[in-house]
Amino acid sequence: MNPNLAALLDAACGQEAAQQLVQLMNIPACMSRSEEGTVTRAELAQALNMALFSGLLERVPTGRAYTADVIRAGGRVEFDHGALRTVRWPHCGALPPGEAAFTRILKPLGYRLNGTYPLERIRMTGRSYTHLDAPEHIAQFFVSELHPERFSAGFQRAATNVLGASADPLTPQAVAWLAELERDASLPLAAACALLPVLVRCFERRHGAPRLADYETLLAESAEMAWIATEGNAFNHVTDRVADVFAVADAQRALGRPIKDSVEVSKSGRVKQTAYRADPVVRTFIDEAGNPVERTVPGSFYEFITRDACLDPATDRTVLDLGFDAGNATGIFKMTAAA
Repeated sequence: MNPNLAALLDAACGQEAAQQLVQLMNIPACMSRSEEGTVTRAELAQALNMALFSGLLERVPTGRAYTADVIRAGGRVEFDHGALRTVRWPHCGALPPGEAAFTRILKPLGYRLNGTYPLERIRMTGRSYTHLDAPEHIAQFFVSELHPERFSAGFQRAATNVLGASADPLTPQAVAWLAELERDASLPLAAACALLPVLVRCFERRHGAPRLADYETLLAESAEMAWIATEGNAFNHVTDRVADVFAVADAQRALGRPIKDSVEVSKSGRVKQTAYRADPVVRTFIDEAGNPVERTVPGSFYEFITRDACLDPATDRTVLDLGFDAGNATGIFKMTAAA
């Protein structure tokens, strides 16, 4: 076990959860080497991915049940990508608008833009980020932005009400560490262990309980924005890269789990995706009298993907197709609307 990765996971998740993650997930071969006292950007990116994966499993019972099956069968999860939703809007409180709140984290960690996907039907834009040091083995991020200006004036007011007092978890010290990481591609172990929990907190809801009236206004026009109102910037889903997504879907359906009715296939035919429907969660809202009320709403979910190889024309080498597909993404996004 890479001692740097072990120390990072212990700092972010605790020793017991860290051991469970190491048993559950495939760890990239580049993690087999480490330098004592110095954490590379790849190690920190891998630790962040694993901590966020663990956090999603705590919220998603169907994902926990599936991963328990994987462990019992002696297998491991190949973490392909995690997805999160943002709002490109000037009224986000202390947070930068849209994906800028996360590119300031992803770029120092070694991520670069790999593709842009207009999601016109849901008035969003998706972008994928791959890691420079191990693009096929360190999980990607799929970051989507919702565009409130494409909705009604009432929707825009509700979005401002929900997001306007958002807090920024990045401290000045964290910002300084990220700048050092971007410059040197590494950090001292103690700094990396202190930074990681701060980064994990960025992937949460950073605004307070929404007013129920605002939530209902958003829900009437966008299930995706309504989801953001209750879940914020938490991982919308994590994705397990499997050899045959059709076989996995059939097996999960036979177990009675809430798997999507069909598999989404990209235009190229090389990227195939399906997912569980989002698990329901109970969230607190503020009613017209200012009192807290609870409602059951869609939470996060667990996804499966199969990626075929293709020829890279730039290098004339066979590589894994790490792209996404706007049609696939739009279909997968519906998992939170259908819960």
